[in-house]
Amino acid sequence: MTTERGYDTVLVVDFGAQYAQLIARRVREAHVYSEIVPRTMPVAEMLAKEPKAIIFSGGPSSVYAEGAPTIDPAIYESGVPILGICYGGQLMARDLGGEVRHTGSGEYGRTALSVEVGAATTLFSDLPAEQETWMSHGDSIVAAPPGFHVTATTPGTPAAAFEDPARALYGVQFHPEVKHSPFGQDLLKHFLYTGAGCRPTWTNTSIIEQQVEAIRAQVGDAHVICGLSGGVDSAVAAALVHKAIGDQLTCVFVDTGLLRRNEATQVEETFRSQFHIDLVHVKAADRFLGALEGVTEPEAKRKIIGELFIRTFEEAARDLHDAKYLVQGTLYPDIVESGGGENAVIKSHHNVGGLPDDMEFELVEPLRQLFKDEVRAVGEELGLPEDIVWRQPFPGPGLAVRIIGEITPERVQILQDADAVVIEEIKRAGLYREIWQSFAVLPAVRTVGVMGDDRTYAYPLVVRAVTSDDAMTADWARIPYDVLERIASRVINEVPGINRVAYDITSKPPGTIEWE
Repeated sequence: MTTERGYDTVLVVDFGAQYAQLIARRVREAHVYSEIVPRTMPVAEMLAKEPKAIIFSGGPSSVYAEGAPTIDPAIYESGVPILGICYGGQLMARDLGGEVRHTGSGEYGRTALSVEVGAATTLFSDLPAEQETWMSHGDSIVAAPPGFHVTATTPGTPAAAFEDPARALYGVQFHPEVKHSPFGQDLLKHFLYTGAGCRPTWTNTSIIEQQVEAIRAQVGDAHVICGLSGGVDSAVAAALVHKAIGDQLTCVFVDTGLLRRNEATQVEETFRSQFHIDLVHVKAADRFLGALEGVTEPEAKRKIIGELFIRTFEEAARDLHDAKYLVQGTLYPDIVESGGGENAVIKSHHNVGGLPDDMEFELVEPLRQLFKDEVRAVGEELGLPEDIVWRQPFPGPGLAVRIIGEITPERVQILQDADAVVIEEIKRAGLYREIWQSFAVLPAVRTVGVMGDDRTYAYPLVVRAVTSDDAMTADWARIPYDVLERIASRVINEVPGINRVAYDITSKPPGTIEWE
């Protein structure tokens, strides 16, 4: 990514940190394009990307541990501004002649940081002299390298921040990328804008313009198909490709009958009526429900749905025999986590395995540079409805994983109706965007209840709602009691077959977000 495109690039060098993606996201939030690269990438390859700045991520606990990751010291002589964070800061300090030592007293969690009074600082300019930061280290930077001046300290780290603006090299022991460091984003902006001279020009508009140009260059006048799931990623990918090539795009929407209530209708209305996209709506509910009859084992459900989805999509695609390209809603985290993302797979809400051998498409992946929040922003810019753009994540096999035990038309209907109530009340309470996922689960048990003068024998319903940034970990959402009361009351009154409601207060770990 060169500056000729109108935006600058920052490389985040990943030393094995769980926060590497978070750093990249924070840089994007500052409207500067970021890209994660492994620390094993040769420095010459990094520099070939023409980065405006480089950030070293965190990593293992000690730079002295056997096999601890390193980097070619030539990077410090490249002239590219560098910020080292946590392990990255320790590595920079050690490589350049500072001192990193195991002091016997680590710092973990919230830690008070003091900015050196009177110190000339780029990182802490106009920030409070006393502030909280988030630490996670056993070793400490006890002395800055020659040529650097210490600009901040903590009780356990004499050189918690050190700067050499002449060489544009900076290091911090704490994690500015996490929200527990209240002024962390300000510090990152100071590095990006002042320390590195980055321009805040990476915007939704520039993303769309860049991708429209790239899509047109890739596909020319060829016919393109998109496996549309109704989820955020495939919806935005379809809208973006349609903006680029118009009628050259055909979307295939496989309706399994396992979507949320009215979801299929919404997808059809949005893409066919609003965007005027050529949409093939394959109504395959009977086919999927028939294949799942009598199946209770979760993994078996997934495999059946995945295989059948592939075959159904294959049949629809064969009718579009002149199509040469397949649109896929691959996101940047997918690429990072897969080690490159070169495998051709249909990325849909069905988590299917891959393309059949006799289906030969070149992939179009317009979202492969983007994080989820950027995808949503692009979707809003393209005019997609709020209900689609902000739709919560949905599991691959749909409601099949939320129906414990056998899947029948009756049980699908019960769960769709109950789930709709849950979502409506969460939205009514203004909590929908704050919650990562909120949904209903139908267990494979019945329970005795009392309704009026009669005893009932019906299903309980489990309500699940979690907060999370990335779904790697999640905490159960503290939904107000009055909201839970409205959900329970409406479900029992409006959904036949349910006589009690429970709320799941298990975090991840030890539980999963979904049930199965």
